[in-house]
Amino acid sequence: METSADTFLSISKESRGLYREKASKFIAVAIPVTTESEVKMNLDRIRKEHHGANHYCYAYRIGYDKRNYRINDDGEPSGSAGKPIFGQILSFDLSDILIVVVRYFGGTKLGIPGLINAYRTASKDALGHANISPKTIMVLFQIDFDYLAMNVIMRIIKEKDGQMMKQTCEERCNIEFLVRKSQKQDVIDRIINLNNPSIAIHVHEPG
Repeated sequence: METSADTFLSISKESRGLYREKASKFIAVAIPVTTESEVKMNLDRIRKEHHGANHYCYAYRIGYDKRNYRINDDGEPSGSAGKPIFGQILSFDLSDILIVVVRYFGGTKLGIPGLINAYRTASKDALGHANISPKTIMVLFQIDFDYLAMNVIMRIIKEKDGQMMKQTCEERCNIEFLVRKSQKQDVIDRIINLNNPSIAIHVHEPG
């Protein structure tokens, strides 16, 4: 699936996968997340849901720049669980996602190659059932200006398909809106070219 300069791939809702090997059961849960607090909340939820399991291994990646990530083997041999889970996130080129694989031990050891295959296959199965789609990177603008500039500011926002978030207007107006990251510089240039000293711009990048 192709993405543009201001989109990345993620999942829109939770999906699950399953792998069985020598009486051990591996249940993979792929969950859309945007913050580390959401990661913790979902890990706690999965642990409660599967309170009798032996391991809760996971990997996540957050953010459009894909730099915030973590893997965890949760007691399995180093590199045998979190790494193959994360490998599937990389393979599908996803971000804003958490994959937890719950293991119920069946009494027979699988060895490190067997564990790697199990965690990888369960994760792949969960992503195979997922709704993967592009997620747009948005930039938040806060603009403060005299009321007389209202019409031209609103015209710029409309032309750039801005999503209005907040608006207050008395003697001065304050507007918050979102635009696609690819439109950021054009919006800034359009406002600067108005040569209106009453206008103050604040731009907040995601991250």
